[in-house]
Amino acid sequence: MVNYSLKRFVYMLITLWVIVTLTFFLMHMIPGDPFTSEKKVPEQIRQNMLAKYHLDKPLIVQYGYYLNNLVHGDLGISLKYLNRTVDDIIKQSAPASFQLGIQSIILGVVFGLLFGIIAALKRGGGWDYFSMFLAIIGISVPNFIIATLLQLLLASKLKWLPVSGWGSFKYTILPSIALSFSTLSIISRMMRTSMLDVIGQDYIKTAKAKGLSQFQIIWKHMVRNAIMPVVTVLGPLIAGIVTGTFVIEQIFSIPGLGKFFVQSIYDEDYSMILGTTIFYSVILVVMMFLVDIAYGLIDPRVRLAKGGK
Repeated sequence: MVNYSLKRFVYMLITLWVIVTLTFFLMHMIPGDPFTSEKKVPEQIRQNMLAKYHLDKPLIVQYGYYLNNLVHGDLGISLKYLNRTVDDIIKQSAPASFQLGIQSIILGVVFGLLFGIIAALKRGGGWDYFSMFLAIIGISVPNFIIATLLQLLLASKLKWLPVSGWGSFKYTILPSIALSFSTLSIISRMMRTSMLDVIGQDYIKTAKAKGLSQFQIIWKHMVRNAIMPVVTVLGPLIAGIVTGTFVIEQIFSIPGLGKFFVQSIYDEDYSMILGTTIFYSVILVVMMFLVDIAYGLIDPRVRLAKGGK
């Protein structure tokens, strides 16, 4: 297991390096520079600013500067938000995105697994149709549409929750529900399909023949084996929720990191583009790494097949 984990960790570092390198060079292919804007900047001032941030150097030299700073944990200074470092902006805005993402993950995973299990056990019944209808809604309807409908019904009409803003826990309920729909839908459909495959296996019949209780058969034999495909997709799903809150943050006026990520592209703020991309990439790659480890722990055949011990 140690060898397997180390191998996955090395792959994770290589993946991050590739992402940083591609993002850096692709970003500099955008025409213009951060100091070419609507407000005409005198050429001498522009040249001084380019020199200050090493943007007048050859691209490979800039890349070397950036990697050196990155190794020391320095994501640089924002070229748009003067006197503010990318590290500080991320530290101030990421907690809101994280809180919203984590709550959405909990809702999506818990109810997705629950609906999937019930739908498989009650196949062809009312719960099955309800779960699948909910899954279809979650997959086919964008989360910003769901968010708007929730605002209209639960906030504007019924006055149960605030329409937008950020503060106490009640402000997070509607955006969390809106974000969780897609995860809930994917997990419930996968869990239902996987459970139906497991239910007909010989070892389930053997467990029933041994006289095991219904609870033991479901949780120790069905769910444990059926959950494997779900674990595989949890990494990108979780990372997608935590980092993919841009539109929801705008709809609910949440002071998260999404607006900085989007705005930095328009502003050609190289430091912010790279910093937020690296931040999101680290979350995604780390989640994939943890999923690989969890997958190896749940099913030892995985790490043995890949040469781990």
